Amino acid sequence: MEKLPKVCECMDQVVPTLSPDTPIVKAISFLLRHRVTGAPVVDHKGKLLGIITETDLLRLITEGVDSKPPVKAKVSDFMTSEVVTVPSTVDVYYVAGIFNKSKFRRLPVVDDEQIVGSITRFDLLRVIQEYSPKYW
Repeated sequence: MEKLPKVCECMDQVVPTLSPDTPIVKAISFLLRHRVTGAPVVDHKGKLLGIITETDLLRLITEGVDSKPPVKAKVSDFMTSEVVTVPSTVDVYYVAGIFNKSKFRRLPVVDDEQIVGSITRFDLLRVIQEYSPKYW
């Protein structure tokens, strides 16, 4: 029986990233322009520092003053620093287990502290479709 693919075989290899110093308003525009619900935050060497998601950004509404969002904030003020990641060498079965136990929609794929891709629930649906005649 054929093995399920590894993450590196089905991940998105082009991952839009943000800097921790990016103004929060620009981060919102960035997510909308790229049509993504979140983006990794990396330093100048590409090391993963955190992730900023639509959920993080919705806090802007509740953390404002006098009904005004803190638009002068930076990504680092709202990003999630503790990020669940996966290496590119694990198979999709492992990733499916993480998705089944969490609310995450996407996971950064990290090798040697560098982002090499991302994998989403949607990517796993494609795997199921491709492998369904073989397994199901």
